Amino acid sequence: MTEHAPRAVVTAGTGGIGLETALGLARRGWDVTLVARDPARGEAAVARVDEVAGRPAGRFVRADLSSLAATRRLGERLAAEGALNLLVNNVGGMWTERWESPEGIEGSIALNHLSPYVLTETLLDALAAAAPSRVVNVTSSAITAAQAVFEDAEPPGPHYGLPATGRAKLAHLAHSMELAGRLAPRGISVIAADPGAAATGNAALMTLDILPPAMRPFWEQIQKGVSAPVAAAATGPLAAALDPALDGRTGLVVGPDGTVDDTLLAFVTPEVTEAVRRWTAELMAAGQAS
Repeated sequence: MTEHAPRAVVTAGTGGIGLETALGLARRGWDVTLVARDPARGEAAVARVDEVAGRPAGRFVRADLSSLAATRRLGERLAAEGALNLLVNNVGGMWTERWESPEGIEGSIALNHLSPYVLTETLLDALAAAAPSRVVNVTSSAITAAQAVFEDAEPPGPHYGLPATGRAKLAHLAHSMELAGRLAPRGISVIAADPGAAATGNAALMTLDILPPAMRPFWEQIQKGVSAPVAAAATGPLAAALDPALDGRTGLVVGPDGTVDDTLLAFVTPEVTEAVRRWTAELMAAGQAS
């Protein structure tokens, strides 16, 4: 790493869209910290980052981002290192089976919403110190399948992975747009990026049971949709992070082709935003009490 290169943190950065985003940043002269759980994958990812950069540009930091406590400790460690130019909250995913975080929170909520929420809040001073800086929150078209009910931690009825992830991503998109307004005076832009469907490792683990019964006739179509190359899916996140046309702009969504696309914002109503604000506070209080 070099003293004067801009600094980025990419969560879930050792594979899939996160790694492709990190490689794109490294090619453009950035130092990149890759956050994930597996040291072996981390070592391999850093080697690729260094190779494309032509210098030591990558670093791996181990953290379990499903844990809010571990995420907060990570943020405190990274914040202590000084100014940060870019945070890419790429961590997330979709799972067929329901699971819980160490704090007892449903896993889709923990990784797609609360983890990036906590990490961003912990790094605000570091991001402000590097202003103008950016936060890129990776979103998903799974929002279109969300059950936008936020009265309880989880909606009533059976758990299905696609709408569960869509709900968590909708919550984080609503939070991102609200956060954009709050952070603008500090010189921090918040931009959501929809990478589109791609053949990620997470996608390969999906089974038919991830869909509610009404959506199962579309399984074959969905499977074809997640066959796109992972490298192409980094177009949106990289544009959100680097495009100079976005300088000074905030509260945007960048689509899979790298251009501003407000399609998903149609789901972020004032009612959803207010419900998410209240719901998130309740989840955070429950997580801290556990």
